[in-house]
Amino acid sequence: MRAPIGDFDNARPAPDCLDRLTEPVAAAVRAWQGDVPADQLLYVDTYPEIADTAAFVEHHGAELFDRSANCVVVAGKRGGDSTLAACLVLSRTRVDVNGVVRRQLGARKASFAPMDTATGETGMEYGGITPIGLPAGWTLLVDAAVVDTDWILIGSGRRRGKLIVPGKAFTTLPGAVVLDGLGVTAA
Repeated sequence: MRAPIGDFDNARPAPDCLDRLTEPVAAAVRAWQGDVPADQLLYVDTYPEIADTAAFVEHHGAELFDRSANCVVVAGKRGGDSTLAACLVLSRTRVDVNGVVRRQLGARKASFAPMDTATGETGMEYGGITPIGLPAGWTLLVDAAVVDTDWILIGSGRRRGKLIVPGKAFTTLPGAVVLDGLGVTAA
């Protein structure tokens, strides 16, 4: 099937590609509920060496820059307590870690989580972290611009492969909080 965005001719419903997803992502797809049916989550096979946004967009077309999102893991700290959360913003923006994230998590300090922490806690590969299948109890901060986009290209949990998901589907993910201004224009 042809994907609704990009030049992907090999799009398949994610429930038909569970073996290509990490276990947490596959489990989330198997248990999927909400207004968007699971078969509207599409998997496209891609090369792992171009998983990073800049290389991916260069290879597959600049129009994807406005239709893709990055999911990053952040750590909020207050006193001796640390809280992990994920943030989903359009690729053309960056996460407002020291403003919106810090305030939303009630943290004194917020920063990007170290790579080992992000991959170890999520069970996903660096460069492929996705909001689908995050650990139970995590907060998922989603920029409103992501939700307002018809179709969004995101990681699949691995560097190989991407998911194409209706933007409105992110509002129903566990722990999701939709925020204006989470993604700010990259300088």
